Amino acid sequence: MSQSPDIIIVGAGIVGAACAAECARGGLKVLVLDRGPIGGGTTAAGMGHIVVMDDSEAQFALTSYSRRLWLELRPLLSADVEYEICGTLWVAADDEELAEVRRKHKYYTERGVRVEALDTDGVKAAEPNLRPGLAGGLRVVEDGVLYPPCAARFLLEQAKLHHAELRTGVTVQELLPEGGVLLADGTRISAGRSVSATGPWSPALTPGLPVRKRKGHLVITDRYRGFVHHQIVELGYLKSAHSTGKDSVAFNIQPRKTGQMLIGSSRQFDVDDAAVDQPILERMLKRAIEYLPTLGKLSSIRVWTGHRAATPDKLPLIGPSVGSDRIWLATGHEGLGITTSLGTGRLLADMLLGRPPEIPAAPYAPARFANGTTHHD
Repeated sequence: MSQSPDIIIVGAGIVGAACAAECARGGLKVLVLDRGPIGGGTTAAGMGHIVVMDDSEAQFALTSYSRRLWLELRPLLSADVEYEICGTLWVAADDEELAEVRRKHKYYTERGVRVEALDTDGVKAAEPNLRPGLAGGLRVVEDGVLYPPCAARFLLEQAKLHHAELRTGVTVQELLPEGGVLLADGTRISAGRSVSATGPWSPALTPGLPVRKRKGHLVITDRYRGFVHHQIVELGYLKSAHSTGKDSVAFNIQPRKTGQMLIGSSRQFDVDDAAVDQPILERMLKRAIEYLPTLGKLSSIRVWTGHRAATPDKLPLIGPSVGSDRIWLATGHEGLGITTSLGTGRLLADMLLGRPPEIPAAPYAPARFANGTTHHD
């Protein structure tokens, strides 16, 4: 890069890649730095679920906006991204969860999201391997799945088409308040602004950031094409797995284009190591087999863990940091970074370029924690 970049994006995961693609497309001179390979951190550990969520109006706004951007981008994606519109099937085990099906159906329908409410027989017809007698379910028709590392690489290739530069194997030690970064080897690179898209590691570059590491486990099976057809998630997930305190597990399974399946999910907060936690893994798999009894007869081929970046209000941090308007943030996406990467990149570029955003940016502003709000336990 012959002259100083307008913007340095630290992090070549899917969020950083989306920010790079949007900023470069908007005419900014972009440099992307990462200590590891493209999509090698949190992105590589994610399920790749493109999903509309409604824990809050702001979460719905960002996930539905981002899913629309993914659907628009889909015809251009390379085959290795493996973007499949399989739909999400939220399953209700009892009458309490069935009431949640009705609530979600009304909420989504009023906001233009295609959904179908299913009764016991409808759930059985949609997913014959689920245990009999489930109370019902909600199918979110246009949700999908993709392979996150290849999606990140595709987005960075798009950024390069607009003259962005990528350097991997480079460790950033500090984001400079006057603009630019200090590398671990002592090199300074000046820029108009820097963006931290470093997920669970973002507090190291922005001390005091209200982001906690949330560890999760995933299992991938051998190939069993047609065993499940949707991304299936228990509605109990909304009760147990969204707790910001204790360790939890919930049933979540995803079909892959390869015929394999990804099985989740678990949540542990403030656990730094990447080791497989056998008791948590056993709880997670037991929960999955409760919903899919014959799953226990199938073979798994690999187990791994990853860390997500969680915030107290379960919304990401997108925009200028509290400490310096030269340091921007695109972090804190927890388990929704794959879905919301495109919306994050578009919002960030809109703000940097002075364009009016399509959805309000204020709910994701880092300044919402400027009053000293700390982690929820």
